[in-house]
Amino acid sequence: MAVKVYVVYYSTYGHVGKLAEEIKKGASSVEGVEAKIWQVPETLPEEVLGKMGAPPKPDVPVITPQELAEADGILFGFPTRFGMMAAQMKAFFDATGGLWREQSLAGKPAGIFFSTGTQGGGQETTPLTAITQLTHHGMVFVPVGYTFGAKMFGMDQVQGGSPYGAGTFAADGSRWPSEVELEHAFHQGKYFAGIAKKLKGSA
Repeated sequence: MAVKVYVVYYSTYGHVGKLAEEIKKGASSVEGVEAKIWQVPETLPEEVLGKMGAPPKPDVPVITPQELAEADGILFGFPTRFGMMAAQMKAFFDATGGLWREQSLAGKPAGIFFSTGTQGGGQETTPLTAITQLTHHGMVFVPVGYTFGAKMFGMDQVQGGSPYGAGTFAADGSRWPSEVELEHAFHQGKYFAGIAKKLKGSA
């Protein structure tokens, strides 16, 4: 049986979506792992999204809370809103009460990736405050740590990401994930899938 890794994200402008694609590639590179990418439901009306200049949603399936239980491991991605996850992802977590009641996600590994507007905009607080969601579900948080190596210490360019997970800076929306940020995302997917595989194999 293949190890199922779900990459579940919310993205307004597409920055988190780009990270999600690389994370899926990384997870899929691990033998015996089947990675699937999902987006959570949008909560804003089309009219509001239009005024915000948000592009149309990509052709990615929208996940329901119940479908989370099918995965052996889940990576959650979202942009920040004042140092915390965006309301769309929080609304999705708020809808997982049935899974919490049955502890259907308990023991499953979980990871986090993210996007912020600025360097002081939540590259650590966004994932840190999101861990409470995982804790109540009894999930096992798998940070990427410093396993990405020397590139995490680079000071020659602005780069997102932290020991909590891969990340990017969107600035005013015009900046897209850099090559290093995308490499970090690929690495996180591969690293996380390896951990998920080990956990399932030892169960």
